[in-house]
Amino acid sequence: MTSNEVLLTFGYSTLTNRVKNIQFPKRDDNREFIVLVQNPDEASYVFDTPQTKLVELKSRGVAKSRNAALKYASGKYLIFGDDDITFDESGISQLVNYFEAHPECAIILAQTTDETGTLRKTYPTKEAKLTKYNSAKAATYEMMVRLDAIRGANISFDENFGAGVDNYLGDEYIFIADALSRGLTGVYLPIRVAIHPKESSGSAWGTRKDLSARAAVFSRVFGPTAPIFRALFLLKSRKGRVGLRNAILFILGR
Repeated sequence: MTSNEVLLTFGYSTLTNRVKNIQFPKRDDNREFIVLVQNPDEASYVFDTPQTKLVELKSRGVAKSRNAALKYASGKYLIFGDDDITFDESGISQLVNYFEAHPECAIILAQTTDETGTLRKTYPTKEAKLTKYNSAKAATYEMMVRLDAIRGANISFDENFGAGVDNYLGDEYIFIADALSRGLTGVYLPIRVAIHPKESSGSAWGTRKDLSARAAVFSRVFGPTAPIFRALFLLKSRKGRVGLRNAILFILGR
């Protein structure tokens, strides 16, 4: 790699009223920073961060921002950020080193903690190959990708899913499932890569809106066999009961 090549791009998705909240990691010649601002209403805002590429989107939806990051990134690898993320430098380095040592790997999932240092979910304790059956809890800010592999397989985020649209979750899981279906490989590593506040879209668990969005994700990933996997999800879920009526509707995808 020459000194002019970018090793890692950080692609931050944000809104006009939150752009100032971004906490950037350290800068060096091998890093690129892109801020993708959703601004469908053409609101005014100030962006004066040096050595940072600004991409303004006249649209809403985090999946659109992620796809813009895939389009505009110049790095060999890309990690996705939000305006409430703090990246862990040690974790970032370990993920990059893994990619460098494993050229066959296209996606890495890692761990995130909350502000107290507590893991945000139950993670495996050992390295594991990514499959459609162990990637449903993926968060985009836990993900680093190899750009040439993703672009070569024509993988993108499904813009019908993710924050900012009705099916407000599952965009990252669908992204991984699509990549695996097209022959790419990925791995989970038990390494902390970021800190993220406790609250998230997952906090709405059990509401009709939440169950409807989750049902749509399973339909998108598994097609006609989705009811089987929705039932298994309810059986294995530790999030709590949803009631018989809601459970039936969820399994049926309604």
